[in-house]
Amino acid sequence: MAPSIDRQGYWGRPTSTLDWCEENYVVSSYIAEFWNTVSNLIMILPPICGAIQTYRNGLEFRYICSFLGLAAVGVGSWFFHMTLLYEMQLLDELPMIYSTCVFVYCLYECFKQENSISLFPIALLIIFSVSVTVVYLQWKEPVFHQVMYGALVACLVMRSIFIVTWVYPWLRPLCYTSLGIFLLGFLLWNIDNIFCDSLRASRQMLPPAVGVVTQFHAWWHIFTGLGSYLHILLSLQIRSTYLKYRPNVKFLCGVWPTLHIEPQKTS
Repeated sequence: MAPSIDRQGYWGRPTSTLDWCEENYVVSSYIAEFWNTVSNLIMILPPICGAIQTYRNGLEFRYICSFLGLAAVGVGSWFFHMTLLYEMQLLDELPMIYSTCVFVYCLYECFKQENSISLFPIALLIIFSVSVTVVYLQWKEPVFHQVMYGALVACLVMRSIFIVTWVYPWLRPLCYTSLGIFLLGFLLWNIDNIFCDSLRASRQMLPPAVGVVTQFHAWWHIFTGLGSYLHILLSLQIRSTYLKYRPNVKFLCGVWPTLHIEPQKTS
């Protein structure tokens, strides 16, 4: 975590239980951690576009919730890093649990009848989410949240690997790309935490444009945002293939992947 040598800004003294390695109020007096804030755009704008496209495709509501859940994490993280207030920290961390529960439901219910609703897994995920929320509100220990979030991600990884190994092997590239990008973000998150003092010292000697590259928590946002977005595309590919739709990946501006799905042609 960051040393307590930061400037004071518009939002006052941080009340969050976490203060990351980026120096506070350096770029703007209104944004505590500027780069950690603006890097959340990748978790806000593309998922909103994905939700709109999913709605246009007429796909199940759960996948719209997946995209909007990721966008909610991005919005919460934006306000958290902008203010470093405890209330905004909860707005970041709790939606991480809720949205990942939606991801889990989508992936574990992908081989069911169209528009079916399974109440038992929904009940389990709601109980899990409520339990994590209650415990975390009482026991303000970030490691608890991180372990619970990691457990949900592990469920996604195991299910994804099972599906692309035994059911749809042709989806392995998308699965492993999503996983690899997410893990790269996790690696940079750990580097930012463990070597914060060294990173801060290096930024004092580097030109500002170069020092920005060492804001590894911002890179965590970028890579995990992209990895999570690709995971939703993977989940959509699996579901649409099972329902005998024709998924068509198109690249917005030749770069950003979006999924367009048409019903299977009948003879």
